[in-house]
Amino acid sequence: MFDSKLFLSAYITLFVIMDPPGTLPIFLALTNGRSKAQRTRAAWQAALVAFCVICVFALFGQQILDYLGVTLPALQGSGGLLLLLIALELLTGRSEEPSHSNESVNVALVPLGTPLLAGPGAIVAVMVFAKATDHHWSGILAVGAAIVAIHITLWLTMRFSVQVIRIIKDSGVTLVTRIAGLLLSAIAVQMVADAVRAFVKAG
Repeated sequence: MFDSKLFLSAYITLFVIMDPPGTLPIFLALTNGRSKAQRTRAAWQAALVAFCVICVFALFGQQILDYLGVTLPALQGSGGLLLLLIALELLTGRSEEPSHSNESVNVALVPLGTPLLAGPGAIVAVMVFAKATDHHWSGILAVGAAIVAIHITLWLTMRFSVQVIRIIKDSGVTLVTRIAGLLLSAIAVQMVADAVRAFVKAG
């Protein structure tokens, strides 16, 4: 009743794309100067916003695309190209530069919740995995569990960000971010290749 292989595949893919370790320096920079309570609230708000966006596209993504007249390979190809840009930022370190510092701005919604966490890459990935379930309960439960698990991981990472930074240090976060960028670039190229293959097959 539970597809463990699909669960692991979905969780690992979403982990690499959403990159919980890589969100640490960005989260700390965006919540700089705020109290522990404010930082805790921002952590669960960002995870909740990302979870809602991902769930909407997992459930109704295909209907949204049909309404807009966009095919999944097209979204997959564009998502792959955007992922490649994100991967390059992770590899060069430009993604760690904060863009919001005003305390009056709710950074948990934008840019943390979306597009940092629930970005085009995660949206395309979850739609692909939702399609892979083929409406079987074992697959649906596996993908659903993976979505819940990755957002719990994201929340825990942001919630205990200060403690994690003390353990792995800034150099550790930089190393993990670079590795994630390398893996993310490979996933991006694969997504573009799959999109091209789908276009050729449809043609």
